[in-house]
Amino acid sequence: MTDSDRQPHDTDSRPPARRDLLRMGGGALAAGLGGLALTACTGTGADGGGGDDGDPEKGRITVWSWQGPAAELKALVPDFNKAHPGIQVTVEDIGNPAIWEKITAGLAAGGQGLADVLHIGVDYLPGYVERFPGGLADLAPLGATRHKDAFAQGLWGTVSPDGTRVNALPWEANSGGFYYRADLFEKAGVDADALQTWDETIEAGKTLKAKTGAHLIGIDKPASQPDAANFFQLLLQLQGAFYFDLDGRVTLDSPESVKAMTLIKTMNDAGLVSDLSGGWNTLISSLKKGTNAVVPYPTWFGGVIEEQVPAEAGRWRVRLPPAVRRGGPTAATVNSTHLAVAGGSRHRAAAWTFVEYALTRPASQVRIYRGKGIAPALMKAYDDSVFHEPSAFFGGQKKGEIFLAALKAPSPPVNYTADYARALRLVTDAQSKVLLKGADPAAVLRDAAAELARQTGRKTAR
Repeated sequence: MTDSDRQPHDTDSRPPARRDLLRMGGGALAAGLGGLALTACTGTGADGGGGDDGDPEKGRITVWSWQGPAAELKALVPDFNKAHPGIQVTVEDIGNPAIWEKITAGLAAGGQGLADVLHIGVDYLPGYVERFPGGLADLAPLGATRHKDAFAQGLWGTVSPDGTRVNALPWEANSGGFYYRADLFEKAGVDADALQTWDETIEAGKTLKAKTGAHLIGIDKPASQPDAANFFQLLLQLQGAFYFDLDGRVTLDSPESVKAMTLIKTMNDAGLVSDLSGGWNTLISSLKKGTNAVVPYPTWFGGVIEEQVPAEAGRWRVRLPPAVRRGGPTAATVNSTHLAVAGGSRHRAAAWTFVEYALTRPASQVRIYRGKGIAPALMKAYDDSVFHEPSAFFGGQKKGEIFLAALKAPSPPVNYTADYARALRLVTDAQSKVLLKGADPAAVLRDAAAELARQTGRKTAR
């Protein structure tokens, strides 16, 4: 087990988890983004990459990030300055979710007060691009396009939806994982590695519950936190689906959505789902109590398990999730973050020089992974031995290789749109009706889709 295995980048920002906060911020900012859009249209200084980009080897730039990622970017600066002595870099830890409000305010002010380089989550990027045209620089003229094939599949489509303009460069890529208590599955006489579908997993969960008392999974049933639909979203992405299609049409009531919600209802009706209401602290408490045999969380959560239950070394394993349909995909990129350059920066070229150094050099990404366990989107980074070392905690598994296989698998781009926060709120409400009141999945998703279309003016894909 390496130091990087033991120190995931999120641990220094908990509780709660960064993604819990990110989605909390997403919900809170939804109205704010909409309300500030008109202000942005009258802003000045953000020309989206036009005009003078400045000197690529000279300038004083500021970078906004949060906690662990900020520390790792800061650690890169000395070596960066050996290669680029004319660029002075200041990395600021803005915190999460404070960074989202600060970026929103800066974009609404026409770019005034923004840092030159901005660390942005995948669920915020489309909203910033749509609400504040020109607020982020087009990185294509600066040279980003030459790195198009360097990243995990699907991510280029996320940062460059039209294939021409490049809004950011991928940094972190997390795949959906299936962390499980091997000792509980063994006690129940179930081979977890042999489970090919979630239908099979539900049947295995019944045996496991009967013989060990452990639930199969946990879900925040009343949606006390905005990320209560993480598992539903994973099941969607395992089918190549999401809340919106690539044209921005609402797909909340698609057959894939109904299938995903039906699986959740089946698990719940069978008594296999514990209630994780209360958010991060409840999740960690359940981890320590062994309440659930499976934690279907992304790559980064492995480090959390190691940190929170070190005495359980050797009892845990990880694999990719079972498919929703037999023979279907078992890989999905469920989280990613990116570095963008502010459109109003007077040092866009110098800012790009830093972004390119941090994200397209394997040495930079390996260093960051060793420091905080941030899973790189840059595929060449995975040539390093650190991703191929066995983990004592996970029974000698080479978990880096497991998630590398997921990043190599076909993964369609995900269109979060500027209305992701609204969709998330509606789908979590729908899920709560299913879990707490036994509502019909197709009916609640049909209502949610209609409401989302009404709120946003988007068309449904039916």
